[in-house]
Amino acid sequence: MEDCLRLDKITKTYQDINGETMAIADFSYSFKKGTFVSIVGPSGCGKSTLLSIISGLETQSSGTIFMDNSVLHNNKCNIGYMLQKDYLLGWRTVYQNILLGIEIRKMISPKTLAYADELLHKYDLYEFKDSYPSQLSGGMRQRVALIRTLTVNPDILLLDEAFSALDYQTRLTVADDVFKIIKAEGKTTIMVTHDIPESVSMSDEVIVLSNRPSKIKSVHKIHFNMENRTPLTCRDQPEFSKYFDCIWKELNSNG
Repeated sequence: MEDCLRLDKITKTYQDINGETMAIADFSYSFKKGTFVSIVGPSGCGKSTLLSIISGLETQSSGTIFMDNSVLHNNKCNIGYMLQKDYLLGWRTVYQNILLGIEIRKMISPKTLAYADELLHKYDLYEFKDSYPSQLSGGMRQRVALIRTLTVNPDILLLDEAFSALDYQTRLTVADDVFKIIKAEGKTTIMVTHDIPESVSMSDEVIVLSNRPSKIKSVHKIHFNMENRTPLTCRDQPEFSKYFDCIWKELNSNG
């Protein structure tokens, strides 16, 4: 499987009144095309900062980012970024919200509009296209937010605690829905989460970070001996508790 994104010795240092604070130290990793990778680590270790650097919202202090084996200058690649809140605009319909990304990027065309319609039909949202966000459940709003992100057809999808604003039961259901959609669309996905079960059940790989300045502590290749896995079905498998216990111990050890 070929590399989609490679981070080589990424370091991030902030200046404050006490001098320099290093948030990330020499982070190197290759993300394979079409894989789902979760990043877990202690609070404040720099997980979200790493996503901001990948997306171009922040600039690394040193290190290089490669996209398809070419140096990524100013992080100019097609990134989809899904945050904790859905940030749907209340005065716009579902359909108008879904088109927001391609409107902002000036990508409106018969082709992109047809793709938006295809996603609406494919993932059972078409009948709600004229509804407003206030008429939707929390889970459905999050699904609309994902379709809005996918409409720009991103090369890489970033999820930053994307389900944390939902109640537990809804979170499980939405994670299952989102996983199925992402896998169906074949998107390379990088997710930051504090939820170990979520990371294990959704991911092909889980990266465990150390305390700040964050470095890679370990990488877990996640495999379940089953066909057509989903986050919900993974939680019932014997391997699930083994992965959970191992990652839990690493997160709660020093360093």
